[in-house]
Amino acid sequence: MSARSERSRYETEVAAYVAAGGDEQVQRVITAVHGLARRLSQWYSQQLSDLDITPGEWAVIRYLAAEADDNISTPSQLADATAVAPSSMTHRLDRMAERGLIDRTPDEENRTRILVQLTHDGWEMFRQVVRQDNMVESDVLAQVPQSQRAKLAQLLELAIAGLDDALK
Repeated sequence: MSARSERSRYETEVAAYVAAGGDEQVQRVITAVHGLARRLSQWYSQQLSDLDITPGEWAVIRYLAAEADDNISTPSQLADATAVAPSSMTHRLDRMAERGLIDRTPDEENRTRILVQLTHDGWEMFRQVVRQDNMVESDVLAQVPQSQRAKLAQLLELAIAGLDDALK
């Protein structure tokens, strides 16, 4: 889809939501965020495919690198964090271990529990994906003047904080 057709899609969606009773300002923001997320998701899926990583494997790598305490987790925590059944996580972790992306070791404090962490190759995969993502994400923001990017980030962070407050 060209940039013009994406813009046309955006305008059509906003008009439909406003015609159905939505607030125009709210719909402009939410539809724009959704459109960006949709297009980035398409690109990310292609990028992961090119690297021979599934979105589910990327979810594990991303969680271990950025969110897990001390970059270590358990299979059940990973299943919860990535919204999959524990049995599916076991199969996913098997494939990732075979590829050398993760290590699984028994927990010294609780020998019935397995700990999962990224290997050197897993960290390198994380770095590679992030560097490639950053190039596309920079292109996405090319139309936003450098002087306004911090303000855009601040405004989106306020919206995220509002989500957190709404879920309490």
